[in-house]
Amino acid sequence: MLKIFKYMQRNEWLFVCISVLFIVVQVWLDLKLPDYMAEITTLIQTEGTTTADLLAPGSYMVLCAIGSMMAAMVVGYFAAKVAAGLSRRLRAMVYEKTMMFSMEEINSFSTSSLITRSTNDITQIQLIIAMGLQAIIKAPILATWAIVKISGKSWQWSVATGVSVFVLIILLSIVILFALPKFQVVQKLTDNLNRVSREGLTGLRVIRAYNAEQYQHTKFEKANEQLTATNLFVNRVMAIMMPGMTFIMSGLSVSIYWLGAYIINEANAMNRIQLFSDMVVFSSYAVQVVMAFMMLSMMFIMLPRAAVSAKRILEVLNTKSKITDGSKVEGLPGMVGDVEFRNVDFAYPDTEEPILQNISFTAKKGETVAFIGSTGSGKTTVVNLIPRFYDATSGEILVDGVNVKEYTQEALRNKIGYVSQKAVLFSGTVASNVAYGKNQEEVAQTFLKKAIEIAQAKDFVEEREGQYDSEISQGGTNVSGGQKQRLSIARAIYHHPEIYIFDDSFSALDYKTDRVLRTALKELTVDATTLIVAQRIGTIKDADQIIVLDKGQIVGKGKHKELLKNCPTYIEIAQSQLSKEELEND
Repeated sequence: MLKIFKYMQRNEWLFVCISVLFIVVQVWLDLKLPDYMAEITTLIQTEGTTTADLLAPGSYMVLCAIGSMMAAMVVGYFAAKVAAGLSRRLRAMVYEKTMMFSMEEINSFSTSSLITRSTNDITQIQLIIAMGLQAIIKAPILATWAIVKISGKSWQWSVATGVSVFVLIILLSIVILFALPKFQVVQKLTDNLNRVSREGLTGLRVIRAYNAEQYQHTKFEKANEQLTATNLFVNRVMAIMMPGMTFIMSGLSVSIYWLGAYIINEANAMNRIQLFSDMVVFSSYAVQVVMAFMMLSMMFIMLPRAAVSAKRILEVLNTKSKITDGSKVEGLPGMVGDVEFRNVDFAYPDTEEPILQNISFTAKKGETVAFIGSTGSGKTTVVNLIPRFYDATSGEILVDGVNVKEYTQEALRNKIGYVSQKAVLFSGTVASNVAYGKNQEEVAQTFLKKAIEIAQAKDFVEEREGQYDSEISQGGTNVSGGQKQRLSIARAIYHHPEIYIFDDSFSALDYKTDRVLRTALKELTVDATTLIVAQRIGTIKDADQIIVLDKGQIVGKGKHKELLKNCPTYIEIAQSQLSKEELEND
């Protein structure tokens, strides 16, 4: 938990120091109240005391109460400022760190867990700082000061106070013993509930298509009940604290007055007034001691959950990404868009079997290189290694003659226009999605419209209300699959990269749109390298080089007609997709 405080800034530490100063003032004012109370008690029991005699100590009591309230308000203000500032910074750091993660780190945490860590966990930290800065600092000062004040008054009253504190510590220990192990479970179950909720929302169409609403509801209810049951257990255990504390404080007051009655009764008449005054003061100070321990106990209840949250946040912040930046921003002179794989092997983390083995090929500027093969043959994995979503296990991948590991990630990805297998759109407008990553004032409207036209999206965009400024909902749920795919292709075109990567990006398009789009792309990409992952032979038959993959290995390489003669795997795919006449013509 303490490690999280290293992310506090200098001005926040200054606010903490100011808060400590005002806490000391508040405690001093709180502990002056019993002194004035004792003075008033003595005056009341003294013959000849007038109302005017009580006015001065009474006024001082009111001023102390007002001063204590104002000091508490100042402490609360600075505590909230520190807590909000640190939580805002942690959220930003967790988000930025997550954005730097490779797919390996993202998968190791899971998306739902990362969301919980950046929201719920940071809220726990904010809460403990906002409340703890007041309680954790105030409680020891208050307890120590109050104990000094009551020392030497009466050993009987001191024993009663000590017993009360001891019972409070036992009660706190029982609560922590049962509740602490459950705090980490609560956070994991929150992750699980987020995951199930996210699956239900993103997979809504499939759920409805298969009439699986009840199945998904049962799944959600199970996750919800597990979290609810664990939270109930924790809250029920913690619920013992407040009535227990109230009982201890009431019992302490009763004990002090009960013992006081015997002590005063046995004293002589001259000492009774002083003893009664001491009893009133001791009772007030003893309650302050117990209050201090109550504040600490509440912090001990909140602290374990915050400690679990802090650990989860630090796990993210301390995780080092496996993919690190190089220093180069440019390739070798005279090389633009060249891609070369040299004996590349790749295995996913925590798997023994390699996904790719001994992959070697070269794609030159202006060429179109296509990848085809059965499902799971490694086509997508090959192209994902170029922008370094993962790093090759062995071998080299060169872009413009330079190993991709030597580039800064920004420079490498600036060379690439990537269209993923699953089209991704963001909430915003058509224009903001196509010009994604650019500020509005930087958007070249003419080329934006041209990119949309080349991607065969002009017709449906201009039919929409608002046209290029029409709204796109989160995930592109208000456009069809084919429309999403075309806007994703337009995004790659707009950024005018050296290398285009289309990862099965034409599968959602009909044959006519596919053909027209590829014809338009061919004219545009004459000075760029194009890599296409495809399932349909019709999409890639005109490629300069087709690479056939099977079980992570290259089993064929060449043009369409060459592969139809010498590659059994390609022939098998062609026979499953093309008619006999088409095969004979080829």
